[in-house]
Amino acid sequence: MLNWLKRVLVGRPLRSDRLGETLLSKRLALPIFASDPLSSVAYATQEILLVLTLGGLAYLFLAPWVGLAVVVLLAVVVASYRQVVRAYPSGGGSYEVASRNLGPSAGLVVAAALLVDYIMTVAVSVAAGVDNVISAVPSLNTHRVAICVGFVFALMAMNLRGVRESGKTFAWPTYLFITGVLVMVALGLGRAVAGHAPVAESAGWQVRPEQVGLTGLALALLTLRAFASGCTALTGVEAISNGVPAFKPPKAENAARTMLAMGVVAITLFAGITALALIAKVRVAEHTCDLIGFPGNCATDPQRTVIAQLAAAVFGNNSFGFFVIQATTALILILAANTAFNGFPLLGAILAQDRYLPRQLHTRGDRLAFSNGIIILAAIAAVLIWVFDGSVTRLIQLYILGVFTSFTLSQAGMVRHWNRALADEQDPKVRRRLHRSRVINALGGVLTALVLVIVLATKFTHGAYLVVIAVPVLFALMRAIHGHYERVSAELEPEPGGVVMPARVHAVVLVSRVHRPTLQALAYAQATRPDSLTAVTVSINAEEVARLQQQWADRDLNVPLTILDSPYREITDPVLDYVNRLREEGPRDLVVVYIPEYVVGRWWEQLLHNQSALRLKARLLFQRRVMVVSVPWQLESSVRRPRREQVRGGRRPEDRKPVAAGRRES
Repeated sequence: MLNWLKRVLVGRPLRSDRLGETLLSKRLALPIFASDPLSSVAYATQEILLVLTLGGLAYLFLAPWVGLAVVVLLAVVVASYRQVVRAYPSGGGSYEVASRNLGPSAGLVVAAALLVDYIMTVAVSVAAGVDNVISAVPSLNTHRVAICVGFVFALMAMNLRGVRESGKTFAWPTYLFITGVLVMVALGLGRAVAGHAPVAESAGWQVRPEQVGLTGLALALLTLRAFASGCTALTGVEAISNGVPAFKPPKAENAARTMLAMGVVAITLFAGITALALIAKVRVAEHTCDLIGFPGNCATDPQRTVIAQLAAAVFGNNSFGFFVIQATTALILILAANTAFNGFPLLGAILAQDRYLPRQLHTRGDRLAFSNGIIILAAIAAVLIWVFDGSVTRLIQLYILGVFTSFTLSQAGMVRHWNRALADEQDPKVRRRLHRSRVINALGGVLTALVLVIVLATKFTHGAYLVVIAVPVLFALMRAIHGHYERVSAELEPEPGGVVMPARVHAVVLVSRVHRPTLQALAYAQATRPDSLTAVTVSINAEEVARLQQQWADRDLNVPLTILDSPYREITDPVLDYVNRLREEGPRDLVVVYIPEYVVGRWWEQLLHNQSALRLKARLLFQRRVMVVSVPWQLESSVRRPRREQVRGGRRPEDRKPVAAGRRES
């Protein structure tokens, strides 16, 4: 049943040699790797307005300048990461750049920051998408968290089916969103030029200011906080640099072109939405009750998102165009989490290969995706959504700190990379290209470092401190995992002299009574030809031991039976003491303990059998120079036969009479 359900959700397994068939064209790579920055424009403008209206409507004049600063930063970061893609096409992205040029510790800081950011991307994107669903259907507000979690696990299931298959699913909503927003912006700006500018439903509302009369430093801090919130438009820009191996050849060039297309589209959409929101006089506030003139119940009714108000102003409230924009926006925001569902497992696989994360994260699943990373990401994001009640405003405070940490260290690493390349290059034409690349990355590094300081200063007390704690904890955890793997590797390194053969092998067969599993274990132990062979039982009940001795004598078993006394009715310790005595007879002696075990077919049967054997095995595994051998005996319930082997009348295939050659059974 479970296998059938897995096939329905995930699909049939793919052979390893079909990995090349999952590579992506630029057309599919754009919605897969760039859906996050493309969708961020749906709420980046809203976050800028939310912060500026803390001082009322008086400070909205700063919105165009904040938006322009975000556009410039986005253009610089896109240009910077195009250099990363070409210089490091192996898919390590910021982690590889920082590790190679700034050292392993810097690389781990970047990796920890990116892992945290990918988790936040899923939580924020899904919550923002559900916000737009609720803007269209307000009655769903009470089920916000459940809807968010449901979408997270739906995305997990789609990504478990494989990168290429999920890409086909995600492509059309992304392109519909781009087309819909471009049409909305074009119509809205066209009407504004013609003198009939669209007017938002909230244009006549006033905003109750939380901070009054801001000047000087206070006004500067408000502006910087608005800029930091608007920088959410840059999240996910680095995902393409992590996913270069997923592109079709030429991988680096296709990735660079996809990144350029993403940058152009994202800047166009963000600038258009910001301009249209200011023209339509959209009003939003952090708390609905701060909106003077809000027509609903401010304690229960949610305010519409900026993009929902724009769609209503341009196409008409509850019109076909309005619902198209809302549907595609909700879809692209929810599917934007797919950027993280591709970036997180890829980065996790690279870190696992470098022994900084468990090796299971480097294992591909049935559909050639890194399934373990996908499942872990979905689980952590779902917990975050539950803890923060699916609130975009609360979740977004934890956002972008990690991504700007990786941006800054990555660009610093690229500057050092170009310095090294310039030291070895003599060709003037190549040197000019290297100088240009270094200037781009240096500018990107300076700007992202400034933004990192701004984000840290303006968002720290609003929740960003949790990320400041999480990144060092994750860094320490990865260092500890790496140290463990290194110690184990050193411990397992073979000695110069090769394998040392044991002087003697003592075989011990554990016996509870004389039955078929016991006889099979004795036969198997004898077949290995040990230097000594002993059957051992623990005396808990004198009558049962006497019965066992009688059965042993009746069968004339030529293996000595040793009875261990246990006055406290405990099985494990007497066996351990006996094994230790054998082990101490010689420093090179080896003790092999054979444990007969039942193999059952039902989970509840496991509870009824093998419990003593499991406890004993767990203790024996920690003893040096002791090997534990499980001798399985398959009970009837464990035998799985294909239906085609079953015959009418309930007879098993092995019960049928043999048919002579050349004759058929009548």
